[in-house]
Amino acid sequence: MRCEVVAVGTELLLGQIVDTNSSWIGEQLALAGIDSHFQTKVGDNADRMEFCIRQALERSDAVICCGGLGPTQDDITRDVIAKIMGVEMVRDDKIAAHIRDIFEGRGRVMPENNLRQADVPAGASTIAQMPGTAPGLVCPIGDKVIYAVPGVPHEMREMMHGTVLDDLRRRGGDASVIRSRVLRTWGYGESAIAETLAERVDALDESGHATIAFQASGIEGIKVRITTKAADDAAAEAIIAAEEALIRELLGDYIFGIDDESMETVVLAMLRERGLSFAAAENLTGGILSSRMTALDPNLEVFRGATIAPHGTNQNAKAMSGEDRAVSAATNARDMIGTDIGIAALAPLEGEEHPPGTVFVAVSLPDRAEARTVALPGVLSRMRSYAVITALDLLRKRLSEDG
Repeated sequence: MRCEVVAVGTELLLGQIVDTNSSWIGEQLALAGIDSHFQTKVGDNADRMEFCIRQALERSDAVICCGGLGPTQDDITRDVIAKIMGVEMVRDDKIAAHIRDIFEGRGRVMPENNLRQADVPAGASTIAQMPGTAPGLVCPIGDKVIYAVPGVPHEMREMMHGTVLDDLRRRGGDASVIRSRVLRTWGYGESAIAETLAERVDALDESGHATIAFQASGIEGIKVRITTKAADDAAAEAIIAAEEALIRELLGDYIFGIDDESMETVVLAMLRERGLSFAAAENLTGGILSSRMTALDPNLEVFRGATIAPHGTNQNAKAMSGEDRAVSAATNARDMIGTDIGIAALAPLEGEEHPPGTVFVAVSLPDRAEARTVALPGVLSRMRSYAVITALDLLRKRLSEDG
């Protein structure tokens, strides 16, 4: 069973609304074991909508049209589907009464144009779930089917869970599942990761057991996604676990987490497990780290605070190397706030000659300290965010060494 998604709305093309619906639908299709090879966005134009939907039907067994079911003149998904089916529109009196009841229940008079939402292509059935005024549609076309769901996310999701996914499984008759796992990495470039894993990618292309894909995600690092299709969850998990083990052997401690884990959640969990607290010197990052950490640790149980102060203005500091200044800043933050660990990220002093993007990060542990010089890309705002994750990553690695 192959299913495509066609997202309808000129606002999607203009960037006025981000199309999160298609990504969510794609995820649900994968979890249900339904192949989805194409997703399309199209504006509110009847000819272009018809072209996109017909093209999708040629390539796939089912099409989910998302959006264009409202009461206004540009909501024409129903009309386009009716044309593709070769049928007339029929007023569904039950749907019309239901829409009227919704308005009356809110103490409002229903505008007459809302009755357009009760028009259904002949031969189509309405979806039982109807949290808003727009009914969803199941529109058979020979041995294929078009589903029409609203663009309002919570309405769409209720219909997907309540009707569409089950109907797709029934039509497909395939009990297989598609599962993925994302390995999160930091400190290793996308091209370097791809080169390191090239032989494994080629081997999987030949075997067809799974696929490996890469995604550069800014301060979330480079993501390595393993995907497989198998008979059931247990079989899929076995394949993914085996591939993950092989990739971990190749990438080592560049991998910091999986799936939705972030560098912050990983470091917090490690510190909590060890009963340790930490503070930061945010001379360069200016509170970015504090903001990210307190969002996850609002009671300051692990992250106790940060210092933001000039460092390196006295003559002794100016004689120190950048890494030594970073260690000093991390130690001062630790001692001043009274934590077990301190971390820091500093920029070079004015007048020092370093390549663009040079940053000194350090971690000061109870028994030792360590600093690194790194080159971070981008303008200052991006470089500061990268510095936060890089300093946390250094802490993560040192904690991993301690067990």
